[in-house]
Amino acid sequence: MARKKQYNEDLVVEKAMNLFWKNGYEATSMQMLEKEMGINKFSIYSSFGNKHGLFLESLKRYKSRVNDVLVKLKNGTKGVEDIKQFFYDSISSNFKTGNQKGCFVTNTYYEFSENEDQLIKEQMTSFMENLKSIIIDKLRLDPLKDEATITKQANYLLLAKHGLAAAERVNTKEEIEDYIEMTFKNL
Repeated sequence: MARKKQYNEDLVVEKAMNLFWKNGYEATSMQMLEKEMGINKFSIYSSFGNKHGLFLESLKRYKSRVNDVLVKLKNGTKGVEDIKQFFYDSISSNFKTGNQKGCFVTNTYYEFSENEDQLIKEQMTSFMENLKSIIIDKLRLDPLKDEATITKQANYLLLAKHGLAAAERVNTKEEIEDYIEMTFKNL
């Protein structure tokens, strides 16, 4: 008969996610995870298979956390203004808590860019393609933009979002807001 878990899986995944988010996958050891999550390696392996499985669960948790912001962007009707608000919304929670770690997805995208891990690459690619698709849909709300311009602006905005995520780790809130304002100044 299987033993009943003596911990809340949602809570331990949240703790693991924050640790991976702060340190990255490679720099987060099993010992660090045990300490942060308050459970032993056996429980981690039993529930998640291994560190990689726990990391995938952490990514899933993060993506569900940011889903509200993406839904708000997707449902918006103001085009470029919706995208700009998405940029503000995506950074607001980090500065409220003083917890500037950038975007977990973007951090992972950078960390795994040279890695052969297909599962992680597929998740990152899927997330980025979805975001780009939403941005394209918002840009298409402007009847004056042709498809070539829309594609170039979507690429630019996706790269700006990556830059924003990196800047969030080290820049002040005011500097980040200036960055966002300048990004959208000529769109």
